[in-house]
Amino acid sequence: MDNKEKSFVSAVVYAHNSGKDICSFMEMLINELEKNFESSEIILVNDHSTDGSIEMVKDICHNASTCSVSIVHLSYFHGLETAMNAGNDLAIGDIIFEFDSTLLDFPADTIMNAYKELLAGNDIVGVAPDKDESFSSKMFYRVFEHFTGTKMCSERFRVVSRRLINRVNSVNKTVPYRKQAYLTAGFHSKILRYKQTADKSYVKDKAEQKNRSKLAVDSLILFTEFGYRLSKFLTISMMIISLFMIIYSIVVYVSAQPVEGWSTTVLFLSISFFGLFAILTIIVRYLQLLVNLVFKHKRYCFDNIEKITK
Repeated sequence: MDNKEKSFVSAVVYAHNSGKDICSFMEMLINELEKNFESSEIILVNDHSTDGSIEMVKDICHNASTCSVSIVHLSYFHGLETAMNAGNDLAIGDIIFEFDSTLLDFPADTIMNAYKELLAGNDIVGVAPDKDESFSSKMFYRVFEHFTGTKMCSERFRVVSRRLINRVNSVNKTVPYRKQAYLTAGFHSKILRYKQTADKSYVKDKAEQKNRSKLAVDSLILFTEFGYRLSKFLTISMMIISLFMIIYSIVVYVSAQPVEGWSTTVLFLSISFFGLFAILTIIVRYLQLLVNLVFKHKRYCFDNIEKITK
C-alpha cells in the first residue's frame, strides 16, 4: 500500500458500440489503477450503445475492489465531446484520464508514464501512437495548425490536472472541442509517444463517424479563421467576376456588336447569388455555434447512473 500513489485519480472512458475491445480494455484499466493508486474511480460513459458491449463488461467491473466503477447511461446518442463532458462533470479526481475510445494498442505501463509526465510539471499530457494517423485526421490537424499555430495529433488518451479542468470550465460554459480548449488555457502540455503493441484501428459506426466529421467542421469554424477567410475569398471572387462582366459589357457595347444579354445576366446573377448564399451559410453557422455556447449550459441527458461498485 505504501508504494501506491496517494493522489485520487479519475478515468473517464467513452464507449459506443465498442464490441469485445471494451472487456480487455476495462480489465487492463482496473488492474493498472488498483495496482498503482490507493484511491481511484472509473466513469464509463455509455453513449447509447446497442451492441450489448456494456452488459458484457459489467462482470469485469464487479471484480474491482479498491477502484470505484460507475456506468453513465446516456438516454440517446450524444457524440464523443458531449459524452466526455458529461463524464468529466461527474469525475471528482485531482487528476483525470480521458479515454476517447476503448482501443487497446498501447502498453499498460503507458498510463503511469503519462501520469509521471504530468507530475513533472505539465497540466496536460497527450498519449499518441508513433505512427501517422489516418489521411483525413492528418489533413484536419494540418489545416488546424495552419490557422491557429497549435500543433496537435491523434491521441489515444490524455491525462489532465484538476486545475486545468477548472480553468477551462470557468471560461467556457460548454467545451465543444476539449483538446483545443486545453491547449489554449495557458498551461504546460506534452505529447508522449508509444510504440503500438497491436496493429489495430478504431472502427466507428455511421453515427459516430458523422458526429466526428461534424465536430471537425465546427472546430475549424469556432477555433480558427477558416470561415472568415473562406467568406473573404468568396467575396473577392465575386468582385473579380463583377468587374469582368462590367468590362465585357463595355467592350460589347463599344464594338457595336450587341448580343443577347439574357444568358450573360442569368449567369452573372447565378454566380453572385451562389457566393452570397455561401457567405450567409457561414454566418448562420457562426450564429448557431454562438447560441449553443451561450444558452445551452448542459447539452446531455442522463437516462440513469448505475453504480457498479461502492
